[in-house]
Parts: sequence; C-alpha cells; structure tokens
Amino acid sequence: MALKLYIGNKNYSSWSMRPWVLMTQAGIPFEEVMVRFDSFDADSAFKRTLRGVSPVGKVPVLVDGDLAVWDTLAIAEYLAERFPDRQLWPADAKARARARSICAEMHSGFTALRSHCPMNIEASLPDIGRLVWRDQAGVRADVARLCGMWGELLAAQAPRADGLSPLLFGEFSIADAFYAPVCMRLRTYALPLPADIQAYVDRVANLPGVQAWIGQALAEQDFLDFEEPYRLGR
Repeated sequence: MALKLYIGNKNYSSWSMRPWVLMTQAGIPFEEVMVRFDSFDADSAFKRTLRGVSPVGKVPVLVDGDLAVWDTLAIAEYLAERFPDRQLWPADAKARARARSICAEMHSGFTALRSHCPMNIEASLPDIGRLVWRDQAGVRADVARLCGMWGELLAAQAPRADGLSPLLFGEFSIADAFYAPVCMRLRTYALPLPADIQAYVDRVANLPGVQAWIGQALAEQDFLDFEEPYRLGR
C-alpha cells in the first residue's frame, strides 16, 4: 500500500513542505492528498477532512496503511527507519546527533522569523523585508543564529568540484528538508545574508525536490487573505 501524505497549500504551508520535499528529493514514492486551507475553525472543511486522519487535525500527516504519523519530526524519523537505504540522516553518529539537534531547534525555535516572515512562495516582499529587518530585533537575532549554525556546518564540508554550495551535512539530509521553508522565507523577504549563506539558500532552492514544490506552489494561484498579513489583494 502506497504511503499517503496529507498537506496544505504549497504556497503557504511550511510544515507540509518539509516531509514533501524530503520524500520527493529522496525518491520515496507517495500519494499526495492536498487539503486546502479554508479556515482552521472546528467546522471548516479543512478540519472535517483531517478529523478522521489525525487526532490533532493538522498537516502534515503521513499515512502508512492503518498507521498515521503526524508532526514533522516524527514523520522524518519514521521515514528514516522505513527507508534506511535512502540515508536520510548522516551516517556518522556525531553528525547524526548534530543533525537531529538542529532539526529540533528548527521545530521549536525561530519564532520571530516565522511570525514576521510567514512563508509565501508566490510573493516577492523585499520592501516588507527591509521594514521587518529594521524594526524586529528578534528577526535579526534569528537570522544571526541561522547564519552562525549554517556557516559552521558548511565550512566543515569539502568544497564541491562544481562550485556549488555544499549542503549542511554534505549529501542531502533531513536537515536540509527541515530548513527548506526558511530558505523560502529568506528569499521572499530578501533578508540580508553573507555570501556563503546566500549560496546555500540558492542551492536548496534549486534542489529538484524543492523546485517541484515551488513550481506547484506557483501554479496554485489560490490567494488566501488570512495567510497574507502584508497584502490585501492582488
């Protein structure tokens, strides 16, 4: 029986992006079930659809036969165990522990960046980004943490013969999938980054799995005003 992945709108759903990109980039076959964001009220179509799938009524949800796995960390761990040949975590034990640590940090942290720069792949908001950067010390602190974390990991990787930025642990891993939505935010709001960090953001954006997500997000053309704090219409 094929895996099913329940996701929300690709343009807005950063949580959904993580497992979708992970599975797509790693070549893990699955059936996508997109549940459109209409609202998050208890009686919304979104909640009614998910009510019988997951007890929390949120996306993403991975369904494998009679098993439902929710929460992105749990999904990532389940996939790593289910598909050990895909090497979704680094092989080295210390690198693997570090990768898990930064995924957990992403999972629970960077709240200022998430709050003030919600994911919106279709939008280009550099003017908003400049105002957020000027006025929100928490966003500047979150980006500084990202730059420090990524810079240290990238510096430890061997240079690539093609001149592209390495990924966080050399080869594609769960860590890169977890930070892909952050890369989308940094691009949408054009937040200032050092050259090595910008190169990593560009490398992630050009991964085939991420390109597939971006292309489908752009094709949605589904403007949701409750997901648009900076635009009232188009």
